[in-house]
Amino acid sequence: MTYKELDRETLKKILKEEYKKYNNYKNLELSYDMTRGKPCKLQLDLSNEMESRKYLQGFHSISDQEVRNYGVLDGIPEAKKLMSEMLGVGTDEIVVGGNSSLNLMYDMLVRFMLFGTGTEGCKPWSKEEKIKWICPVPGYDRHFLITEKLGFELIAVPLLGDGPDMDMIKDLVKDPAVKGMWMIPKYSNPTGEVYSDAKIRELASMETAANDFRILCDDAYTVHFLRKGPAKQLNVLEACKEAGNPDRVFLFGSTSKVTFPGAGISAVCGSEKNIRFLLSYLTVQTICYDKINQLRHARFLGDYNGIIAHMKKHAEIILPKFEAVDKILTRELEGLGILSWTKPDGGYFISINTLPGCASAVVAKAKECGVKFTPAGSTFPYKKDPQDSNIRIAPTLPPIQELEAAIKILCVCVKICSIEKLLEA
Repeated sequence: MTYKELDRETLKKILKEEYKKYNNYKNLELSYDMTRGKPCKLQLDLSNEMESRKYLQGFHSISDQEVRNYGVLDGIPEAKKLMSEMLGVGTDEIVVGGNSSLNLMYDMLVRFMLFGTGTEGCKPWSKEEKIKWICPVPGYDRHFLITEKLGFELIAVPLLGDGPDMDMIKDLVKDPAVKGMWMIPKYSNPTGEVYSDAKIRELASMETAANDFRILCDDAYTVHFLRKGPAKQLNVLEACKEAGNPDRVFLFGSTSKVTFPGAGISAVCGSEKNIRFLLSYLTVQTICYDKINQLRHARFLGDYNGIIAHMKKHAEIILPKFEAVDKILTRELEGLGILSWTKPDGGYFISINTLPGCASAVVAKAKECGVKFTPAGSTFPYKKDPQDSNIRIAPTLPPIQELEAAIKILCVCVKICSIEKLLEA
């Protein structure tokens, strides 16, 4: 029976038992951090070989460029080839950057604010009365924070399992103030869903009132599979070109969770026109990015097949953690009607949904037991989940024993908060 079907006395009895478990956990004075999707030490160690001198022997790229010196703004040829293969674009459609694709996204939006998008007849966004931005939810908190800080009005659009609610988006883009949207097309953060080809085509071809409408597509998890290999998916840039809107999308990616998060390489991809636009401002902003790091990445990973072989090693480490979370949630909560959760085939997160009005209480209660989760509401614009139900679980960083303990505590907190909510009714 679900908790909603139980009588009040039975619920009170269960609540009393769960509080006994809760207090026992609380007395252990634990300290587990589940807040961010970070690779664990074993994952980081997979790339330690990249520190070897052999990957920098000669300090020259295949174009005979001296990587220790200035120059080559758009990236050395072997790094462009590596990242273009990973992101499914041509080498003339890509600029290889520093360690952070988030930095590239931030810079891109600031560029739009100061100078516009390069679209004929359109002014810099800072000259507009209002900028509205579409945010698929649940989504990535750092995306939302960038656009919030720039003063955009953020509009939440629900994800439906194969991408966002397109009916809602098509209605929104009739407003010329709606200038763009965020998009994580594969193994989305935090739901793990993969956008369908049909929805990608709709996003690429839909009519927009704003001629300078832009999609910032963060393909951060494109090779981060857990089981059989990366999901097959229509390339967003290719879809926009086929739809006659080649300039609509900027596509971003990085090796942040492939090699070292603090010392990877990133890339931004776009149409020929968009790349010319980008380089015209980058040439003022910087001389070049870290070509030494680009060279060692290209030599260490080799090519797309090398990336996939490397990511299989990641999957072997983290898949048992995802399975452990699912096993505990299933054993403790399945059939009770108080929690639903995703079972992703890739990415870094599991998204859970409590009964409405319970997520904040669950996170707070877990914290009292020494288990920190990402604050409830973080997966929504302005950190406001209207249902107060979504929580992002990041299983990758902690050792599996700590992870299992943290999820068991989570289950107790979900039961307690759900029963207390039901008893209030």
